Amino acid sequence: MMPRTDRPPLSSLLSQALVAFTIEFDNEAEHRGPHRTTRHGATSHGLHEPWLASMVMWFNCMRFVGEDGVAVRELERKARTPTNLEGMKRWGYITVAPDPTDPRPKPPKSAWVVRATSGGRMGQKMFPPLLAEMEKRWEERFGIETIARLRKALESVVRQLDRGLPDCLPILGYGLRNDDRLTKLTPADSTLGHDGTIPVLLAKVLLAFALDFERESDISVAIYANLLRILDENGVRVRDLPTISGVSKESLNMAMGILLKKGLAVVESSGKSGKIARPTAVGVASQERCRDLLATVEKDWSVRFGTETLAELREPLAKLAGDGTPKGSALFKGLEPYPEGWRAAVRRPSTLPQFPMVLHRGGFPDGS
Repeated sequence: MMPRTDRPPLSSLLSQALVAFTIEFDNEAEHRGPHRTTRHGATSHGLHEPWLASMVMWFNCMRFVGEDGVAVRELERKARTPTNLEGMKRWGYITVAPDPTDPRPKPPKSAWVVRATSGGRMGQKMFPPLLAEMEKRWEERFGIETIARLRKALESVVRQLDRGLPDCLPILGYGLRNDDRLTKLTPADSTLGHDGTIPVLLAKVLLAFALDFERESDISVAIYANLLRILDENGVRVRDLPTISGVSKESLNMAMGILLKKGLAVVESSGKSGKIARPTAVGVASQERCRDLLATVEKDWSVRFGTETLAELREPLAKLAGDGTPKGSALFKGLEPYPEGWRAAVRRPSTLPQFPMVLHRGGFPDGS
């Protein structure tokens, strides 16, 4: 058993930085770009504005859809992880249809061509400069030296990772895991040299860490970090879980279903408090195993990448994350939503997720 430590796992620090960057980017993209949402409708009278989606859908889909389109199979090869193709069609970003030049009477869907809609093309023009602007904001807010140090440490780790890792976290798969969401196709060349932006570097390092964890655990890091970790034997009110964890009710329902199925948690009625969730005895043991495994992976990484490199990575991340609360974390300084934004109308979390809940619902980092 690993010795107990009060410092947060490296995965939590990476996660909170990546989630904060993504939410700030998403807020700005929502403010500037044409879109539709359930609560607020369309931003103008256009009938073909795309449904609002998160930054990850740029990284796993739209950035690879050129003027001539791209075959479904080639899109997945370039992205190195599947996208939510049906969702992107339904939300108005792309069309998917057989290639008119394909002589086969019934070409396989992997050969169909993905093309951007007019709404998708508007997003394509906006996203790259906005990404650069967000990085500039971080340099101004946190200091050029801090961000340069973070970037250098991230790049040092990424250079030693599998070159086939995607440039974003994948949409979580069965069991809310990452390890079955990497493409089985021969990957395209790594884009690190061209697109080594802060969110890309954070995502690659975090994903590599999560994969090492999930090779040894039957519980995904997303479920442990955002739900199992915060349960205690005295019980936690189910309605408080989104605020405590920083992730959406919908994603917590999915995670809780898995814990219940595995016998790691129970949900009980408790009078005025409503439903209460608590870990079973097996769940408590699983909490300890997961906590120790995160520490073991980080210890292994110190050997693999060097103690000094891990320290250089940890220090700026810890400076940004602070205690993880709105008052104690510098990451919250850029997260105030615009008054017209959808996040302004929902309850604010008391922390950022300790692992991104990237779901098929639009790729938002808190599972919204």
